[in-house]
Amino acid sequence: MTGGMFSLLPDGGFNLRTANEYFGGWSDAADGPDFAVPMAFPVEGWTTSAAVLIRQSADGTVSGDVHGAQGQEDAAWKQALAVLSLDVDGTGFADVGRRDAVIGDLQKRYAGLRPVLFNSPYESAAAFVIGHRISIAQGRAMRIRLAAQHGQPIDTSSGTLHAFPSPEALLRIEAFPGIPAAKWPRLHGVARAALDGLLDRTHLRQTLPDEALRQIRTIPGLGEFFSQGVLLRGAGLVDAVSDDVVSKQAVERAYRLDHTPTHDEVLRIARQWEPFRMWALVLLHIWLRREAGLRSRHGSAPSQKRDGSGLARRQGASSPG
Repeated sequence: MTGGMFSLLPDGGFNLRTANEYFGGWSDAADGPDFAVPMAFPVEGWTTSAAVLIRQSADGTVSGDVHGAQGQEDAAWKQALAVLSLDVDGTGFADVGRRDAVIGDLQKRYAGLRPVLFNSPYESAAAFVIGHRISIAQGRAMRIRLAAQHGQPIDTSSGTLHAFPSPEALLRIEAFPGIPAAKWPRLHGVARAALDGLLDRTHLRQTLPDEALRQIRTIPGLGEFFSQGVLLRGAGLVDAVSDDVVSKQAVERAYRLDHTPTHDEVLRIARQWEPFRMWALVLLHIWLRREAGLRSRHGSAPSQKRDGSGLARRQGASSPG
């Protein structure tokens, strides 16, 4: 096994166990003394894959045991940090909670929670194509099987992990049980876009959002909704606001509006979240899905926890401006 050990003391709050509970589900042993988050992924640049075992000590230090990587250990570590939003200085996020009581309440409720991203924009794009018209659980299971059969196996101290197939490996696959034939030209388009650099995380972060979305939409199968997912949860923009139904429902209910807000209304409320608008919005999404009850397409919501959420009410929230 090749690799190395890395460590980082996060700027701002972060809790690895909370990330595991609300996002990753990487490990069932969250209460164990040797709790670790295992990740395996193709390293951006696509010359190798890596496995990283992430731990957090009592003083908050996050450490990573990198395996594989073949000379790309530092890049693999930085990619793992990006997955956990630890490549961003989060010290100013607490100020958002002090300005906005709703977000402040959520920060207390989900202490130390930052957005968890896909391993790369490439993997997010592939996941959206694979998961189209099937459940989240089915899509995740499909990607795990695909990695086991076509991804690079990496030996670690916790056993063998399999990375998702690299773009070149994905291009060599013509069929796979459970993935319809119609999806393969789109998956190959995702792989080619990754090899061309279009789905590079740094590139997407440095490109103006509208232009980045336009570029992503040139990939077959990635329309308006999926392109936002690739940019916001694949590349990991920190100060952006997605235009989607769930975000509007979350703002409507958390801020106790008497109507579903337009995107412009959401943007006005979100001014207080700058420069961490996406981080704040992710907390609202988690609250809506886990506790408040996400409404169905027909406007209904589960009866439990519809009232008495305990969220503070924003001054003037009924008419944001």
